[in-house]
Amino acid sequence: FQTHILFCVLATIVCFALIQMKLTILALVAVVSAFRPQSGPRVPVTTLQQQHALGGWAPAAAAATPNPQQHALGGWAPPSPSQPAIVGGGGTTKMTPLPASVKPGVVTGQALVDLLDHAKENGYAIPAVNCVSSSGINACLEAARNKNAPIIIQFSAGGAQFYAGKGLENLNCDASIAGAVAGAHHVRSLAKRYGIPVILHTDHCAKKLLPWVDGLLDASAEYHRQTGEPLFSSHMIDLSEEPIEENLDICASYLAKMAPMGLMLEMELGITGGEEDGVDNSDVPLEDLYSKPEEIYETYQKLTAVSDRFTVAAAFGNVHGVYKPGNVKLEPDILRRAQEYISKQLGGAGSDKPVKFVFHGGSGSDVSDIQRAISYGVIKMNIDTDTQWSYWEGIKNFETKFHNYLQGQIGNPEGADKPNKKYYDPRECLRAAETNTVARLEQAFSDLLCEDILGR
Repeated sequence: FQTHILFCVLATIVCFALIQMKLTILALVAVVSAFRPQSGPRVPVTTLQQQHALGGWAPAAAAATPNPQQHALGGWAPPSPSQPAIVGGGGTTKMTPLPASVKPGVVTGQALVDLLDHAKENGYAIPAVNCVSSSGINACLEAARNKNAPIIIQFSAGGAQFYAGKGLENLNCDASIAGAVAGAHHVRSLAKRYGIPVILHTDHCAKKLLPWVDGLLDASAEYHRQTGEPLFSSHMIDLSEEPIEENLDICASYLAKMAPMGLMLEMELGITGGEEDGVDNSDVPLEDLYSKPEEIYETYQKLTAVSDRFTVAAAFGNVHGVYKPGNVKLEPDILRRAQEYISKQLGGAGSDKPVKFVFHGGSGSDVSDIQRAISYGVIKMNIDTDTQWSYWEGIKNFETKFHNYLQGQIGNPEGADKPNKKYYDPRECLRAAETNTVARLEQAFSDLLCEDILGR
């Protein structure tokens, strides 16, 4: 019996020894594994990855395959296999520092030139958003601050009239002038507080609307006398429906007035199709939707003789409005060929992208096409249709969510005598519109490679 007891004790001791040895070996394996080089990059664990207990790290997940039919500004699409990868403000190539002249607030004069040159050299485009209210302006400022980037806030003649109030008569564009001036002062009051550079711009001005820009130039001249800089940063004159000689002559005459004040001119060649703000170009001939390199060079020569403070909205198939992906046939190579043609005419002197291009009517375009256009010298892209929808969608979603609280001042699912003031207060639905628009614009900043530009 004693021998049996002794055998059991010895067996137990051996078992414990083996268990201890196994635990020691497992611990050594874990230590060695911890110092072994990883086969891929290590990234912080997210809720979308499999988390290792107490590890805090997980291998990077394989990149998702992007949808090849990306809606304009709706997500990232890879460049065409024949095109190099495009890297801008949000990419991996180190960006040159923002020029010291570019500071928070409204940017004019040389600072404006420096900012646009920085965009062209570093491969990003600045979103230019049409605004019709102070609420829309504030959403733009908030989105730009969130993305640490500059933004362009612009007014059309109709949008400026609405800003002033539709109750005002617009004889001789008086309300459009007053509204744009009021919007400009609103932006100037807040831009520095948001800590971002802002370009104050006015959008399409056809020949019949030239009195509107004349009034704004008078306002800038008065502001320049008081402060040494213009009220606005730039104005667009769109005479693309006129003969090219008349277009260039009038643009050159306005540039001569604007440049000494530090204002920049945007002009349009060819026609942007579709409809916007009462201007309908839906039925223009197809050839008018595509600018020719020779016309762009003629424009460059004519305006450079006056000042270098101009941009060109060349047509390369862009169309105002929103369309299903694939229905808009962009030809960004038109811009590339124009840059190459002009560089050749200039004997290769200076930049290989001498022209600053502007992109109108991007809705419905693949993001890969948009980013190719940026690589060819686009430094500004207009956004209107998409932000109109995002603003409305914010209100629509708010109403859907709180529908039963918005049918009367008193009475809701919580009780027949419960007040609804906190739901129908206009600030509630307007803030919902702003928040939705901020999110939409943040996506636009990313798609235009315009993020983390300010270096802070």
